Amino acid sequence: MKFISMFESATGAQLHDCFMQDEKIIFVVKQGQIGKALGKKGINIKKLENMLKKKIRIIEFNEDALQFVKNAVHPLQIKDITEEAGIITITPIDSKTRGYLIGRGAANLRNTEAVVQRYFKDIKEIKVV
Repeated sequence: MKFISMFESATGAQLHDCFMQDEKIIFVVKQGQIGKALGKKGINIKKLENMLKKKIRIIEFNEDALQFVKNAVHPLQIKDITEEAGIITITPIDSKTRGYLIGRGAANLRNTEAVVQRYFKDIKEIKVV
């Protein structure tokens, strides 16, 4: 609750959810609020990280699972994203982006998967091809 009130007063953006993941605070803002949450040149992120003494991540919520995944992996560029039988498949634009999406020991991919499954229970897995 403390993080939520601090975030909303510092940014002026409406928050959808807030939770901790691997020593990082994830803020999920309501649709259309990402610009307000980030601030000019990311000033709000820097200010909040200094206040909370933790790394933070801001994701824009969307009712569509595929768009939410795109928002969750932003600023990484992806070529294509599809969903079939509860499995989301991401096609990155190059091998470097593929590496960032997956992360060491698939940590980034599993973290993204956990965030997506928090809101979309029918999503079983995320794959990068």
